[in-house]
Amino acid sequence: MELLKSKSYVQLLVLAALIGVPVSAVAYFFLALVSKLQTWIYQSLPSSLGFHGTPVWWPVPILLVAGVLVAATITYLPGTSGHEPANGFKAGGGPPTAAELPGVVLASLATLALGVVLGPEAPLIAIGGGLGALAVRLAARNAPPMAATVMAAAGSFAAVSTLLGSPIVGAFLLMEATGLGGPVLGLVLVPGLLAAGIGTLIFVGLDNLTGLGTFSLAIPGLPAFSHPTVALFLWALAIGVVAVVVGTAIRLTSLALQAVVLRHRMAVTPVIGLMVAGVAIAFAEITHRSAETVLFSGQSALPGLVLKASTWTVGALVVLAIAKSIAYAFSLSAFRGGPIFPAMFIGAAIGVAGSHLPGLVLVPAVAMGIGAMATVMLKLPLTSTLLAILLFASDGLSVTPLVIVAVVVAYVLSARMPQTPADLRKRPASGAVTPAA
Repeated sequence: MELLKSKSYVQLLVLAALIGVPVSAVAYFFLALVSKLQTWIYQSLPSSLGFHGTPVWWPVPILLVAGVLVAATITYLPGTSGHEPANGFKAGGGPPTAAELPGVVLASLATLALGVVLGPEAPLIAIGGGLGALAVRLAARNAPPMAATVMAAAGSFAAVSTLLGSPIVGAFLLMEATGLGGPVLGLVLVPGLLAAGIGTLIFVGLDNLTGLGTFSLAIPGLPAFSHPTVALFLWALAIGVVAVVVGTAIRLTSLALQAVVLRHRMAVTPVIGLMVAGVAIAFAEITHRSAETVLFSGQSALPGLVLKASTWTVGALVVLAIAKSIAYAFSLSAFRGGPIFPAMFIGAAIGVAGSHLPGLVLVPAVAMGIGAMATVMLKLPLTSTLLAILLFASDGLSVTPLVIVAVVVAYVLSARMPQTPADLRKRPASGAVTPAA
């Protein structure tokens, strides 16, 4: 309380507000650049080269280049160009230094723009945190370590402020992922929320000025959902179980591949890129739909998947969920990006497929699928619940009890599943007593 009353804390709040402006602008234009590059590489470039539409084999050279660029960036530039996404969502561990920031930007750009199945949230958090800490060092070289910590958190808040559909979700994501609590939570939260609020204003203002888009996740125009039923609560249990099976398979596959990548990154990462391309092409050949549905994070494709659910057959949805899961597992093992949006897309695909079953309605099915899959992949039940609820706007309150049940089932069961490939090889000795956790 003494610190909160001090003049230095007021100065921190002012600095957080000031940092929120440039960091949010950087985040906005980073997302705009990713969107423009995706469109140019997968739509404009083939036409410029004389093709009538995008050839079905087009992802092969693009993702090969992605593998080479990301491997070279991680290997030769300072730092690690971000965290290993196969290890789960990471928001702690300190922000990147000024020397490490270029690697984070380049690796994430190559990952996101060239079609790898990862999202922008982790790079944005790292970039925002790095810029926040850098601002403190430039403003006052003798600033205490806590000031750099607070400003790094404020920068991360600002960078991810509206990407997830609400600055509140971004705040919960960072708090739950870093394990902040007690007095430190109060110290970091207020500057962070201030920077997130400024960030939201900057995003809205830049959208009005540039017309490039808001880049936040939202699904408008959904059918109304009135109230849960007993059947829906039973389906919540089933969706939680399905999410655990799918998510565990994704995580174990990515960790097994990551062990190979870490030993031979320059040679293996391009091969992983080719594997992602192969999965997308196989999906396109089987379903006669665009390979781009499997590629990328799924953030921009998710609203269309839900709103046009009637145009998908159950078989095509099952193929989509399997293909996206495989491509996601491959991408987690070698590239740089966030795990949130692909997990949400896979959960949505499971929900849309399940909505064809008796007693399972589209809106709650998708909400439960998103919440359960995000929980399994992130291990952040509160954030996963908020993501699923706030995404559905006016239907959010109605689906809340169902989402909570699916999230709790997924969270509890996933803790009992093997966490690493080594766990699969562990077997208790015959007659031995396994100690309780």
